[in-house]
Amino acid sequence: MPTIDVFTALNSANSGNSATTANAAGSADRFLKLLVTQMQNQDPLNPLDNAQVTSQMAQINTVSGVEKLNETVAGLNRQFLQMQALQGASLVGRSVTVQGDRMHVMEGTAAGGYEIASPADRVRVEVLNGAGRVVDTLDLGAQTTGRHGFEWQAPTGTTEGTEFRFRVIATAGAAAVQSTALMRDEVQAVSLAGDTLRLDTRWSGAIDYSAVRAVN
Repeated sequence: MPTIDVFTALNSANSGNSATTANAAGSADRFLKLLVTQMQNQDPLNPLDNAQVTSQMAQINTVSGVEKLNETVAGLNRQFLQMQALQGASLVGRSVTVQGDRMHVMEGTAAGGYEIASPADRVRVEVLNGAGRVVDTLDLGAQTTGRHGFEWQAPTGTTEGTEFRFRVIATAGAAAVQSTALMRDEVQAVSLAGDTLRLDTRWSGAIDYSAVRAVN
């Protein structure tokens, strides 16, 4: 009876089939059956190489261990998404800070924010109306690196909910300082899109949970 090449047969059987724990377990079972068959039919004058057998068994154990690890990580990821969903649900009705340059008048005032990449010796905020025309300027003076907020008093008689836009101009001497405009929004609902938690907001629409810079 011809000697069976257990290593070639095992590698052929494993080709493209190490994606799941079941496949790993099947590979191990096939390996043991082929190994036993080969031992039963080996040439007494040319026995199996113990080092090679040990190496192949170690590879099988490694594949099985990796599959179990992948399964564990997938389970942890599902738990993380569930925790994110619960945390996201608690944000419904809450105000959050996201990237954007809009602000809306509520009880006579509108609020916005910005983030600067380095210290600035002067920060100005220009408020623009729906036509894109500057209607007011706020001089906020020197500011440190990081996130900052501001409030703007709307003109008397401004309708509740009226939208304005703003732009931030930050400088250090004659050099411009990089700035990012931030706006306040309201979370109205949460949902899961695949493995991503999505927030439905009042002004910005659907955004990723990761886009939230702060909860106000």
